[in-house]
Amino acid sequence: MDLSLDRPGDYLFVRRVTASAITVVDRELTASFLLAPERAVQNWPVTSALALDENHVESILALKPELVLLGTGVRQQFPAAAFMAGFLRRGIGIEVMDNAAAARTYDLLAAEGRRVVVAFILP
Repeated sequence: MDLSLDRPGDYLFVRRVTASAITVVDRELTASFLLAPERAVQNWPVTSALALDENHVESILALKPELVLLGTGVRQQFPAAAFMAGFLRRGIGIEVMDNAAAARTYDLLAAEGRRVVVAFILP
């Protein structure tokens, strides 16, 4: 049997999600991070959706998204309204979901060539 690595495209994709880690291509990340199709920003200093505020918006916007996904861990947890408003005021959509759903949605949108950025919160 011939085995070979099948990459879905020319972008960074999520291969696996667990409660404490997310695997991007072949690298397991265990701390919160930001992911765009061409770049990952590791060690994003966030450990809870409740800690997010308008100051965190700029680090995500630096990746120039047209849509933002927020993965809040094992369960969906909404951040403060001020954080959400920071994107909506700029005309950028934001969706909040658990990490597994955020990974699936990100992979789908990235495969379509969309300018999506996902912010994963890990414990």
